Amino acid sequence: MSDRDNGILLLRGGSLGDISNSSEEERFQNQTIRPILQLQTDLFVASFKNYIKKHKNEFLLLTVEKKLLYIENAIQKDIKYRNALKGMIMGWFTLEEFENYTQNSSNLNKRMMNLLIEILKNNVQLLDTDSNQ
Repeated sequence: MSDRDNGILLLRGGSLGDISNSSEEERFQNQTIRPILQLQTDLFVASFKNYIKKHKNEFLLLTVEKKLLYIENAIQKDIKYRNALKGMIMGWFTLEEFENYTQNSSNLNKRMMNLLIEILKNNVQLLDTDSNQ
């Protein structure tokens, strides 16, 4: 394993969630995706604040329910933004994880984006603050 891979694993920490009786996708999700998302939560919140700002702060005028839908739509339908988010996650993969990811990228992308949507929804109050900065 390379120094880069060892450094990434050290910074990321261990698995989040049960991996004992898991499918390959669940194992990848809990060993790789969840620790990355946890580590990068502040970056994802900052990224979405920037997204809000670039879209003229219309998000700030919405009700909470509509904000939650806005988050889903932004990640599911804005392909450029979605790809940027995937890049923020994939940059934390080890080489072995990247090889595993490429074998089933479609399903793993769905898992990544669904988890990321939940993180942003759980942090919706943070998205209302300091968006004008």
